Amino acid sequence: MTDTAAESVLLAAGPAGGAEDPGPLPPGRADAVVFVVGDAERAARRYQAALGLRCTAYAGPGTGDPEAVSYVLAGPGTRIVLTSPVQAIGPRGRELAAHLERYGDGVLDLAVGVPDVPYAYDYAVDRGALSLAEPYEVRDRYGSVVLATIAVPGGSRHTLVDRSGYVGPYLPGYQAFAGW
Repeated sequence: MTDTAAESVLLAAGPAGGAEDPGPLPPGRADAVVFVVGDAERAARRYQAALGLRCTAYAGPGTGDPEAVSYVLAGPGTRIVLTSPVQAIGPRGRELAAHLERYGDGVLDLAVGVPDVPYAYDYAVDRGALSLAEPYEVRDRYGSVVLATIAVPGGSRHTLVDRSGYVGPYLPGYQAFAGW
């Protein structure tokens, strides 16, 4: 995805302009494409072999997430996250299971890296985007990431991400992938 395409994703919420317009939204960059799949490990192995991507991070029951398992695959300019529900006992597990039931394997989220999440979030919401999560910060020993989420028609969403204060493998809660 190009910078222009990522920016248009955020601008698609509604018309810009007017006397109160703070100016153009700084261009964003695709941060990750998050897929919900029936079997994240199998899909990760398949994507790794077919696309030559490298598995860089993992989250799941072993890292403190009892509801889902996720593998992060990376290549030059590309980050794909493959996630499967493990248990539908909480909100995240139920959301993933419902998405799979309704849409099957597919994109859940297009995460867009932006330099100022609160500004980008306000910009999109002020132009009609539906808020799913206001800006918030998550931390671990590698630093902090600022996130916010807006809805997109068709069952997917956009998470706005500022990882400028983070040096970990993906997001807090993920660990570096040690291999199969």
